[in-house]
Amino acid sequence: MPPRAGLSFRFTHAITRTPADSVAGGLRAVDAGNPSGQKFRQEHELYVQALRGAGLSVDVLPPLEDYPDSCFVEDPAFCLPEGAIQLRPGAESRLGEGREIRAALDRHFGKVVELPGSGHVDGGDVLMLDDVILIGLSARTDRDGANAFAALLGTWGYRAEVCDTPEGVLHFKTACSTLGDGVILATKVMAESGFFSGRRVIEVPEGEDYAANVIRVNDVVLVPEGYPKTLAAIRDAGFDTVVLPTHEAGKVDGGLSCLSLRFSLD
Repeated sequence: MPPRAGLSFRFTHAITRTPADSVAGGLRAVDAGNPSGQKFRQEHELYVQALRGAGLSVDVLPPLEDYPDSCFVEDPAFCLPEGAIQLRPGAESRLGEGREIRAALDRHFGKVVELPGSGHVDGGDVLMLDDVILIGLSARTDRDGANAFAALLGTWGYRAEVCDTPEGVLHFKTACSTLGDGVILATKVMAESGFFSGRRVIEVPEGEDYAANVIRVNDVVLVPEGYPKTLAAIRDAGFDTVVLPTHEAGKVDGGLSCLSLRFSLD
């Protein structure tokens, strides 16, 4: 696939879902206390406002009490200008989320296909760059699913690579993000992984690993609140930023990228 400038951060639309009260029972690797549905919704509204402020048209889907993690809409689908791919999350409690988001995908895309086979892929393990799509293996994304996803992307004209995510990293994008313009933000372990050779890598300062998950949206980078050293590093690299609270999302292993499906229909 030839490079497509801006493919990884130029967007016109986004899909989000309001957090449900049941998010208190959401999945997490470490117990940092239960998130408050009310506080999470307040943070989520600021997130939606930031996406709209960056120029996106945003669909806000209603909460799903039956699916505690359903506000993390990035995991059950992957969107490209050509169409949408319904993924198969690796946690059994999330398998119904694809069905619930299908109508929103159908509203925007003429082509919506399902991940072939029986393997699993979480969208949080998929990093879109302008010239390649990286798919990280994790506890939620297995090799069968990653290989099937890569093969499908190949039929759409995209180059995809399956990566062995470093040990201890929950999702591939937990530890790295693209800032666009050939610049990667990554934790130390991810920066040393070799995945980003030939690119400029900004290493997240010690003690601020959570802030590796940011999103470039058109002309701004959305950054989680409370990580001043990472914020300064991004600004020093020449990027405009918007700081957003993600305190409730963080309690259930969520970050900024998880909370929306972003795509361009131009």
